Amino acid sequence: MPSGSLAALAHLPDRTSDGPAACQDHAVIRARNATRADVPALATALAGAFRGDPIWSWIAPDLDRWDRRAEGAFGPETAVKVRYGHTYTTDDRAGAALWAPPGTWRGSMADALHVAVPMLRLVGLAGSRRGIGVLRASERAHPKGDDHWYLAVLGTHPDHQGRGVGSALLQPVLERCDLDGSGAYLESSKPENVPFYERHGFAVTDIITPGGSPPLTLMWRDPRPPDPAPDGDG
Repeated sequence: MPSGSLAALAHLPDRTSDGPAACQDHAVIRARNATRADVPALATALAGAFRGDPIWSWIAPDLDRWDRRAEGAFGPETAVKVRYGHTYTTDDRAGAALWAPPGTWRGSMADALHVAVPMLRLVGLAGSRRGIGVLRASERAHPKGDDHWYLAVLGTHPDHQGRGVGSALLQPVLERCDLDGSGAYLESSKPENVPFYERHGFAVTDIITPGGSPPLTLMWRDPRPPDPAPDGDG
């Protein structure tokens, strides 16, 4: 995203975690490419996923305002990412993973303008100052180079959390990273989510607290080598 854009306030990964039920349900969950028709449902899922998130609560603490305006803010952001072709959901639209392919994590000025006003309506002027501070600090900390995938948003609706949805939504791009030898990067806005991402190969590179915010954990994933082929029977 262009420096200073309010759009990137929507780029703080969610409170997704896979609980004990994940192993039971994960095998039947399949991710698919999201389309424009999915955007309203995904905006609802993301608004629910981030309600009460530490960073978001610091930026936009008024829950009544959140309930009125969050879907209207996440909708345009989701629509922007859908156009890039690497937003994933499930058939029941339980959640979404919004990825930026290599070389696109900053987005365009047109993208920023598309989401800025709805985001401002959500966070207000006071929240925008805090949010811009988080945005600028995260942009400064972002890995240099254009050879990595950026997980801008990962969110599962609260009614579907703990079932393996988040893991399923990560797989299409992580498998591609392993195949292409590409890295992946994210910022986790909830410390409790760090072990979830670690299970998927991410490692903590830094923790920042811009302007006294709650901790924002920066994580990088190197591509994993393919599993060795099993030995033949001779």
